[in-house]
Amino acid sequence: MTETRAVQFDAPGGPEVLKMITVPLGDPGPGQVRVRHHACGLNYIDIYQRSGVYPMPLPQVLGMEGAGVIEAVGEGVTHLAVGDRVAYASAPPGAYCEARVMSAAQVCRLPESIDFRTGAAMMLQGLTVQYLFERTVPLKAGDTVLFHAAAGGVGLIACQWARAKGIRLIGTAGTDEKCALAKAHGASEVINYEREDFVARVRDLTDGRGVDVVMDSIGAATFEPSLNSLRPLGMMISFGNASGKVPPFDLGILGAKGSLQLTRPTLFTHIADHATCQAMAAELFAMVESGKVSITIGGEYALADVARAHRDMEARATTGSLVLIP
Repeated sequence: MTETRAVQFDAPGGPEVLKMITVPLGDPGPGQVRVRHHACGLNYIDIYQRSGVYPMPLPQVLGMEGAGVIEAVGEGVTHLAVGDRVAYASAPPGAYCEARVMSAAQVCRLPESIDFRTGAAMMLQGLTVQYLFERTVPLKAGDTVLFHAAAGGVGLIACQWARAKGIRLIGTAGTDEKCALAKAHGASEVINYEREDFVARVRDLTDGRGVDVVMDSIGAATFEPSLNSLRPLGMMISFGNASGKVPPFDLGILGAKGSLQLTRPTLFTHIADHATCQAMAAELFAMVESGKVSITIGGEYALADVARAHRDMEARATTGSLVLIP
């Protein structure tokens, strides 16, 4: 049995709890593969898990996505072979490492035209955009979406996805530079929430009607204003908690504000089924290969520098997607 380096934490806390360790690396069992990583993705869910917002069994190796090459294939795996270039987003975590043995179901063959860094940077965020726009609520050309954190990794993909589908995306961000970045990637309009009341601006941009859908990964800080930005019968998609969890609220508020709809999806429910996951990935790969969506890598960090990467993410000092290089 060989060994691999991995980043583990033993108790919830700040970036300082992350430490490099060496762990055994065995052979894949039935339904599993062994992947040698060329790049691993960084996501805000990693911070939720590390800090204890999302409690998990400890000790734990973080990381929900990666890209690399198949080294070994377990019994019953038919869609992958040794030597295949692959990328994945999947639960449970464990991607902050040089190599790992994992379930094969959510591991997808990566087209030759997409490099490993891009593959690692795009899977979790790109598949999130796919389910937001294609699987959560029927969206069509001409619909209007309010998207918070539009200059982040998910946001920049969402801006391009919306442009490709003819959907009007109103993006929010906290600086003029980030607003300009979102606009350059396809946002129809942008709002600097540090300088403008985004609810009032949304009402102005929609002639008082409100948007069809809000896609909100911010959580507590934006929840009620997001509801106030919707048209009657509009859909609020809460898919993250960057500012903290949404507190309990009176369900009757949804009726009072115009019979609003509310959902709290996760990517991992959508990709739990093997065939669905592979189909979602195929659409994402097609969008990238066509040039309709390009993946912005805002930072690369060595695996040993993962604590610095977490600090940068928490400080909102990054744009686009981030990757670790083993």
